Order: sequence, then C-alpha cells, then structure tokens
Amino acid sequence: MKKKSLQDRFIGTIIPIMVLIVWFLSTQNNAVQSYVVPSPKEFAIVFFDFIFGNMQASPYSGKMLENLLISTLRVGKGFCVAGVTGMILGFLTGRVPLLRKMCDPMIQALRAVPGIGYLPLGMVWFGVGEENTLFLISLAAFFPVYLNTQEGASRVPEIYIRAGKMLGAKKMILFFTVIFPAAFSHVIVGLRLALGVSWAYLVLGEMTGVTKGIGAIMMDGRMLGHVDIVLACMVVIAITGKFCDWILVKLCRTFGRGLMEDSSNEG
Repeated sequence: MKKKSLQDRFIGTIIPIMVLIVWFLSTQNNAVQSYVVPSPKEFAIVFFDFIFGNMQASPYSGKMLENLLISTLRVGKGFCVAGVTGMILGFLTGRVPLLRKMCDPMIQALRAVPGIGYLPLGMVWFGVGEENTLFLISLAAFFPVYLNTQEGASRVPEIYIRAGKMLGAKKMILFFTVIFPAAFSHVIVGLRLALGVSWAYLVLGEMTGVTKGIGAIMMDGRMLGHVDIVLACMVVIAITGKFCDWILVKLCRTFGRGLMEDSSNEG
C-alpha cells in the first residue's frame, strides 16, 4: 500500500515537471521575453522574496503573509455563509417536495447567471470593497452546496426513515441520526466544490477595489506589468486552496466517522 502511494505521488509530479522543463526551455536565449513570461530563476527570486522579503526584488517584497491571511479570512467568511445557507435550503428542499417545487426553479435560474454577471449588481448594492467580495464568494459557493445537499437529502432511502421512526426517532433526532449521515457524502462533495469556487471568486472580488489581499496584488501587478508577481500570486492561491481542501477532507472524514458511530449508538 505504501509503495502504491509513493508511486501515485510520483505520477502526480510528471506533468508539473514537464511544464517546468518546457517553461525553462522556452525562456532560454530570450525565445520568450521576460515581460511576457519570466524565467524559472527570475520567478523563484520574486516568489521567495514575496514570501520572506529579504531580497527586495519587487514592490511586494515580504507582503505575502499579511495579504494571504486577509484573503483566507474573506474566503472563510463567504464559505461559512454559503455552507450554512446551502445546507439548510438543500435539506429542506430535498426532504419537502412542496418547498422544492417553490424554491428550486428560482435557484436554478439564478445559478445559470455567470458569477461575473453579479459583479455590477454587487457593486451597486454593497459598493466597491469588502462587502462586495463577500457577496460574490457567498453567492458563488452557495450553489454547489445547495445542489449536492439537496441531491443527498432526496436520495435517503425511505426504508431508513421508516426504520428510524419505528425506533422512536422524532423530527430532529431522525434528521441527525438518519438523514444527515445518509446524505453526508453528498454534502462533502458540495463543500469541496464550494471551497474551490470561493477561492476563484475571491480573486474576482479583490480585483474590484479592495486595497489588501492576494487578488488586489494580482491586479496591481497586472497594471504595473509585473507578470512575475501575478504568477507568484497564482501559485500562492493554488497551494493555499489545495491545503484548505486537504484540511476540509480531513475534518469531514473525522466528523463523518464520529457521525456514523453516534448514529450506530442511537440505533
């Protein structure tokens, strides 16, 4: 099992290594100008200076941690709002057919509008800044949580519900011991998708007027022609997003095991 795991990890590095080789070769002998794509060496200098701030290689020297914390906090706020509202509405519409008929058509119609289409509306409602960014993140992350939760809730076998009722489980107890555990795998999928969407729309929101955040630095870098810092911000977001997803999966697995044990004990 360990050997297979190491082999899988090696396979996962093949494409990044190939990209790095192509990147290195394409920037040799000025085949591609540095203002279009910096060389790996130039990028590494700017990237580590962006983190540690010991080389003063760019105007953003040492500013990564502060701005990443601000961006992560925004993602966390928007993700929590989307997660709570998405799960509540998802479970309600998944288990109550009348509510599904009432709410689902409108939600599906809103989902069809591209996220960037809500940007002008958010700017009118909330202005340019923090509130607009949180609005975009929350709205975009809501849909995957809602849809997957609804799907999971609607697919809970009726035999589970009847068995729970026969054992004396009432409304909320039935929900927490039968419905929620049975739908939990769908909820996890929705949360993971929502987390990825949150990081994507964070950048969109931060590019529209906030002064702090990774997206704001990307916007400044683009306007000033610092492609290297734009790429550095992209790498930071990619690594942080992957790390957040890993934490979410670990938490969900731990919570899921506890949930199943509790429901078994109740049974």
